[in-house]
Amino acid sequence: MNKPIDRTAIGVPTPLVDGVEKVTGQAQFSADFYPNDALCGVIFRSPYAHAEILELDLTAARALDGVVAIVSGDDCPHTYGIIPIARNEYPMARDRVRYYGEPVAAIAAIDEKTARKALSLIKMKVKELPAYFTIKDALADDAILLHDDKPGNIERDVHNEFGDVEEGFEKADLVREQTFKCAEICQTHMEPHASLAEWDDERAQLTIRTCSQVPYYVHLMLAHTMELERNQIRVIKPFVGGGFGTRTETLNFELIAGILARAAKGKVAMHLNREETFLTSRTRPYTEITMKIGMTKDGHLTATYCNAVQLGGAYAGYGIVTILYAGALLQGIYDIPAVKYDGIRVNANVPPSGAMRGHGTVDSRHAFECLLDEMAEELGLDPLEVRRRNMLTVPTDTMNGIKIMSYGLDECVDKVELESGWKDKVGQLGPGRGIGFACSQYISGAAKPVNWTGEPHAVVNLKLDFDGSITALTGAADIGQGSSTIVAQTVAEVCGLDIRKVRIIANDSAITPKDNGSYSSRVTMMVGNATIDAANHLRDILLVAASAKLDARPQDIEIVNEMFRVSGGQDEGLPFQEVVEAALVDTGTITVKGTFTCPPEFQGGKHRGGAVGSTMGFSYSAQAVEVSVDPDTGQVRVENVWVAHDCGYAINPLAVEGQIQGSVWMGMGQALSEETRYHKNGMPMFTNMLDYRVPSIVESPPIHTYIVESIDPNGPFGAKEAGECSLSSFIPALVNAIYDATGLRYTELPVTPDRLVEAISKKQHRDRVAAARAAEATGAAE
Repeated sequence: MNKPIDRTAIGVPTPLVDGVEKVTGQAQFSADFYPNDALCGVIFRSPYAHAEILELDLTAARALDGVVAIVSGDDCPHTYGIIPIARNEYPMARDRVRYYGEPVAAIAAIDEKTARKALSLIKMKVKELPAYFTIKDALADDAILLHDDKPGNIERDVHNEFGDVEEGFEKADLVREQTFKCAEICQTHMEPHASLAEWDDERAQLTIRTCSQVPYYVHLMLAHTMELERNQIRVIKPFVGGGFGTRTETLNFELIAGILARAAKGKVAMHLNREETFLTSRTRPYTEITMKIGMTKDGHLTATYCNAVQLGGAYAGYGIVTILYAGALLQGIYDIPAVKYDGIRVNANVPPSGAMRGHGTVDSRHAFECLLDEMAEELGLDPLEVRRRNMLTVPTDTMNGIKIMSYGLDECVDKVELESGWKDKVGQLGPGRGIGFACSQYISGAAKPVNWTGEPHAVVNLKLDFDGSITALTGAADIGQGSSTIVAQTVAEVCGLDIRKVRIIANDSAITPKDNGSYSSRVTMMVGNATIDAANHLRDILLVAASAKLDARPQDIEIVNEMFRVSGGQDEGLPFQEVVEAALVDTGTITVKGTFTCPPEFQGGKHRGGAVGSTMGFSYSAQAVEVSVDPDTGQVRVENVWVAHDCGYAINPLAVEGQIQGSVWMGMGQALSEETRYHKNGMPMFTNMLDYRVPSIVESPPIHTYIVESIDPNGPFGAKEAGECSLSSFIPALVNAIYDATGLRYTELPVTPDRLVEAISKKQHRDRVAAARAAEATGAAE
């Protein structure tokens, strides 16, 4: 027996259970599964942004030696999508293409060279249609519709008002309004998309290994589009090299791989290159936000109005939820008596956008926090004090029906103020140096799943056998955030064991229980609670077995360092293995199940779209960012970041710190450099890791992280989310810091050097004109 570790399994920095495989190169990702007998799958993509397909000639491609199968839209008449009411996209286009690079057909061949040759032999005859790449053009009166059932090219519009907003603005001493423009950005995960699909023709069964955050939804969409029973499909998620929201939907290449494998009656490996991965990324949409805030002279908020317009792309995807999130989380962070939100998601001829880290909320929070700072300055108030004066008292219910049970934002603000030296720095760092501040919040799992079945939100099975190890079977998708480690820690903590006795098997639909997937930071909250439930069942069985051998009541048994003993007794007790052997008598292998379902009272308001934004617990973040700005080059350098994150309770502080740092780093990319753009024909411009500017280690600043633990009564051991919230507060904190350094309020993202130089130049011109007029007026007065 290994020497027991004299500490609990939670609340201590713990290496990820899959870390060894990753750092030694043993981890196998989807692209690593390429059997010798697998065919090479490639996709024929539209070279047009918008066109009617008049003819698709596959004859020459089919005749090429080495081509085993070709499929097209004719082979799949069913649409797919993450939201049941918004499935308007085919795996391969039928009759019409709506964005450059949209899949039209796919080829399985004996090798890549043959497959690429076959692509060149496909001929497509089309009638080109007007294409729209901007909100303005897509909404124009004479614009043709991308979808006949979406008048005005509006995919979804949302209109909500809570409280009397007009009255709130009338009560305000200061009302200000500003428009912000936020570029479309891509998740840019390290691993390109890949799937291996295997069709067993004798049994009519499909097995697919794919890089998904939501294997269950992939399973559903494969069954739907391929007209298969669900029991004919097995979905396995290998290691995944990042997701950040891209992979929270079933993606077209996954369905195409399955369809192509069946046509080929064998195995098809579908490996997308980086350009194709950019095309299939469900980006954060380009968004224009007009924010209006009312405030009293002492800094109390009276009302807010937000109008958000998102460039949603060619299809619905997750978009109808994205536009709802942009307004839903205006509430839940500050005490605002009245809130109004109008949101529009616009169809256009670009790849469909969707969920990205901080789903739908990042740009709205950016606009709010920037305008809040501007108003605080105008009233002569410290922006931190303004936030303090509008903090919530919990427990509370927001006007849009969201319950909040824990709230550590006040402690986050205090910590960042102290550690950053805020009072000594703001407005005092000299020309070209500045510090800015902002806050944010995010959900710990969506309270309602997008595909409602009535099943539990999470299920975890535990198996205990003769060897004394516990195998945890979970469908939760670990995509690098450490969810498998959380499961192992939780089992070890509840059962009083060394974490090395817990083995994790995840994400194989033939073995593990169904889980809705890794999105909206749901896994720790929901899977964590299900794991506690399962571990408690197993612990009860072990306590009964130990009590029989120790001639005591189960409730009198305690577990210390893997020893079961009578509480308060003098005996050393029984080792874990001996208790296991006793528990297995007459029963053999022990299997227990734990479940978790979000209570109805936490599932949101009754208004249309009220479930979006509802959650069991909100995380909170406060952040200060210090920058230096070169006015001649427009170069912004982030010198330091101080971030405090209320995660409820840090089950694994090591993972929490890493998630916070990753959020900050990703926020820095959106704030300073990342942006997708399109040529006039709709072709994306920056579809490689060189041209698409994610920050490198050179640009990465020191990030000082502080964990705040508010202990949420709903969370496992009090825990809430840790991986998304701190992204949202970085961006406005940086922009506010640029103002402190330059006196310039910047309203467009990203703040690239060329844009900043132009903005500084215009400000300097305005300042010179104003100074000249002032001097002229002074001279005239004299």
